Amino acid sequence: MAKGDKFYFENFAECTALAKKAATYLVKSLENYDPGSIEVMLVEMHKIEHTADQKKHEMNEALAKAFVTPVDREDLDMLSHNIDQVTDKIEEILQKFYIYNVQSVAPSTVEFAKNLVRSCELLCMLMAEFENFKRSKKIREYVIELNDVEEECDRLYLKSMRELTLNATDVLETISQREILECFEACADACEHVGECVGLVIMKNT
Repeated sequence: MAKGDKFYFENFAECTALAKKAATYLVKSLENYDPGSIEVMLVEMHKIEHTADQKKHEMNEALAKAFVTPVDREDLDMLSHNIDQVTDKIEEILQKFYIYNVQSVAPSTVEFAKNLVRSCELLCMLMAEFENFKRSKKIREYVIELNDVEEECDRLYLKSMRELTLNATDVLETISQREILECFEACADACEHVGECVGLVIMKNT
């Protein structure tokens, strides 16, 4: 592999590490939730998201200048975009807590956030292997495990939405909790989608 090619894989690894950092910070924020500190939480989360955006811009610039890339530049751009979506959606979850002035956190919400951390850990492991995708025996295992975590998130989403409907007493609170759960579900899907994208790239290039 050409020396310059390492940049792309290192960038992906750095971006997934930032997604994991964002997910870990989300868990910390929800486990120690203080509605009076939500603006501080948002600032801290946005710092992580902004750094991830900078990494994505670096990828865009490299792709614009590159004559030859290790795989199709469209695939590298697609993967960069989808990894960035994970961090964006994690930030969006915390933004919903701010928008709806949420005062307390349900245990299922913390459980969902911990599942996102696990998904992001798997993305980090996936990107550590991606540079050697033609020889790696672990990538398929990580993609399958990502699917398993996403299915667990689906089960948690359905259970939590049903409980929300059955126990609804306040309309605004029901709406806010529903939107937060939908954000969590979208984030879990985004993590799984990165794994699917890696699978597509491998299939095209082996």
